Amino acid sequence: MLICLPPSEGKTSAPDGGAPVDLAALTAPGLTAQRETVLDALVDASAREDATAVLKVGASLADEVARNTRLRSAPAAPATEVYTGVLYAAAGLGDLSGEAAARAAADVLVFSGLWGVVAPTDRIPAYRLSMGVSLPGVGGLAAAWRPHLEAALAERAAGDVVVDCRSAAYVSAWKPATTGHGAADWVTIRVVRETDGVRTVVSHHAKHTRGVLTGHLLRRPGPPPTSAAELLAAARELDGTVIGTEAGTGLSYRMLAAELHEATGPRRPHTLELVIS
Repeated sequence: MLICLPPSEGKTSAPDGGAPVDLAALTAPGLTAQRETVLDALVDASAREDATAVLKVGASLADEVARNTRLRSAPAAPATEVYTGVLYAAAGLGDLSGEAAARAAADVLVFSGLWGVVAPTDRIPAYRLSMGVSLPGVGGLAAAWRPHLEAALAERAAGDVVVDCRSAAYVSAWKPATTGHGAADWVTIRVVRETDGVRTVVSHHAKHTRGVLTGHLLRRPGPPPTSAAELLAAARELDGTVIGTEAGTGLSYRMLAAELHEATGPRRPHTLELVIS
């Protein structure tokens, strides 16, 4: 099993006094040279007068963009403490211990426009950069990272199931092979809400539900799934359980069913549809 996560949009700064990031110590050291290139370009872009426009963020985030200029000296913390969005809160990656923590270290990768990928325990500073940005001197980040991520991840994904919780911009940076030598069972996660027999795609609940599934896959007893069929069986262990509470209303929602839809063509993923009420 390889679980692919997006970074959270908002990030929590590490406590003052911590050691800065050590690029060579991050997961997939073959990415170090490209990380250096992207980091240098981000620092330069963040010092420009039009930095917020280059990084495609609003003026209210100017302080976070300015923080990018100090990334080489900024304190770092484990990725599970820096990424703190809805998905990460639901997954509880920072609360894992024992076998579950070891499984997360081996089976979870967070995709990043700055780092390429990091593992939950990799120490990084808070930063502001999305994969959809085109950095001066580097170009579109998804395209810039693609050959490097393919070289770094192809062998890891081969013969395994890739549980893909990423958004489209991060998917475009790396797609596992689904045919031929080194093929993987690639499965994207879609969350829908069923009301009076009608299913609709949801957004906030989708992030939370993907986080719940991630946490379940890491904590459940027994070996992790290695195929789409085994992933479906593991997801169905959540059927009927309450998986969240709506902010404001206090109403809970539960998992109704998990269904697997086959890929529609080569280099296309299967889709695991999680139905909530």
